[in-house]
Amino acid sequence: MATAGGSETCSHGSSLESSLLLPTKEPNWEAIPESESEKLCIDDMLDVYCGEFGSWQLRHFVLTSLAWALEAFHTMVMIFADQEPGWRCVEGPGSRCDEKAESVCGLEPGSWEWEGGPGSSTVAQWGLVCGEKYKVGLVQALFFAGCMIGAGVFGHLSDSSLGRKGSLKTVCILNAIFGCLTSIAPDYFTYLLLRFLTGFSTGGVGLCSFVLATEPVGPTKRGVAGMSTFYFFSTGIALLAGIAYIFPTWRALYVASSVPSVLFLFLVIPFISESPRWYLVRGKINKAMKIMQAIAKSNGNNLPEGIILALDDEANDASNDNQSSSKEAVSGSIVDVIRSPVTSIRLFLAVGISFTCSVVYYGLSLNVVNLETNIHLSVLLNAVAEMPAFTITAVLLDRFGRKPLAIGTQWFSAIFCLTGSVVGSVRMWEVIKMGCGVLGIFGMAGTYNLLFIYTAELFPTVVRNAALGSATQAAQMGAILAPFVVVLGGILPFLVFGICGLVGGMLAYCLPETLNKPLYDTMRGIEEGEADWRIT
Repeated sequence: MATAGGSETCSHGSSLESSLLLPTKEPNWEAIPESESEKLCIDDMLDVYCGEFGSWQLRHFVLTSLAWALEAFHTMVMIFADQEPGWRCVEGPGSRCDEKAESVCGLEPGSWEWEGGPGSSTVAQWGLVCGEKYKVGLVQALFFAGCMIGAGVFGHLSDSSLGRKGSLKTVCILNAIFGCLTSIAPDYFTYLLLRFLTGFSTGGVGLCSFVLATEPVGPTKRGVAGMSTFYFFSTGIALLAGIAYIFPTWRALYVASSVPSVLFLFLVIPFISESPRWYLVRGKINKAMKIMQAIAKSNGNNLPEGIILALDDEANDASNDNQSSSKEAVSGSIVDVIRSPVTSIRLFLAVGISFTCSVVYYGLSLNVVNLETNIHLSVLLNAVAEMPAFTITAVLLDRFGRKPLAIGTQWFSAIFCLTGSVVGSVRMWEVIKMGCGVLGIFGMAGTYNLLFIYTAELFPTVVRNAALGSATQAAQMGAILAPFVVVLGGILPFLVFGICGLVGGMLAYCLPETLNKPLYDTMRGIEEGEADWRIT
């Protein structure tokens, strides 16, 4: 009896010890028999079981969207680093300096000096004035050219091998390296090259951050969440104004604006999850389900056993009995977008709208920044002024839909731009023209905010970043063109901006509405889904 009892006790103790010491085996969702599972697409699982925007999504969204501030730092730093500082006459025997001169071009060398010294900006460092002034515009143009190339490259990589999180990590590493190297550029051409490389990596920051932040959000909350990302960009611009005030020399400013990328890599990236949608289309169901379980648990919900993720075309196809297909990676490229009759026209329209919107937004921004006021205060006020546009479009997004807002905001901007082209340039009319510019950029800031979420909803997961990358490339082409439009002077800039706004609104009229439609995963899914929507 004693032996039996002792043996029994030992057996129970061994069992208990095993349960404590041995790690719990994670479930293998891929091995669940199809007859015992219920397949759901991600949107349905978020809506029914996990929660569309709970504490998990809020934390993930905020952490991921901080990358937008990094993009603002690396993009807008040129406003301060490449500015033309003030100058003053140097008193000395035989000095013929005229302080009332409009520029230093006609003054004798040595009769004047830069306020703040030669290290205050790149213009003062390398004498980029008079006949060399075009080099400042060349730096800006090549930066945006780098952004255009980088958006396409990292758009493809984030859809394929690197994933959303891997691509975001890569561009932040490159930004930190190139930004710090820029601060020690020995000459103009090295500076030009490093700004191009910085643009290349910067082109993927907002793109990867936006998709990664919004893909785990449910369909009815995705619009407002997506449009809220731009608050981080405007906040980054406002913070940059303060950083530039603290670090008045251009070399110190480049270091100060690059350090946040390093902090983001070590303090934020480790707490960001990869997109479950990317895991799903790459055939990594277990990893996708693990994230969905974490979302449900963090939001206070429960994900029942037997529920498994599936691509939208598999979840909607009741006759599908090939379980192994859900375990195979599904990929796509921009070629697939062009080949599909559903997505090809969408890509053409999205690219056109992105181009015209960028010409207006950056063109009007340059006009406002060139006001003869304190540059730090001007940049701060411009950043703050964009935020009401973000709020209004976010509030109206789910009430009126994406399409009407895309048309309305562009035509709103176009009306005031065209008005600015016909008013005079004296006394009171100058104030009216400035007001037209502010209202024009107010409307186009709303379009910019809306355009990312609208474009993301127009394309399936397998090609979403590739399509967004193409639209971003078009926007960078518009950004490259904008300074040349501003140089035209007179009524032409406002006239060009007004025409671009009208054309962009007409292109948006041809796009389909995406409000309350599912976020498709595959090319087959969007083609079949859109066919069903047309039938109903």
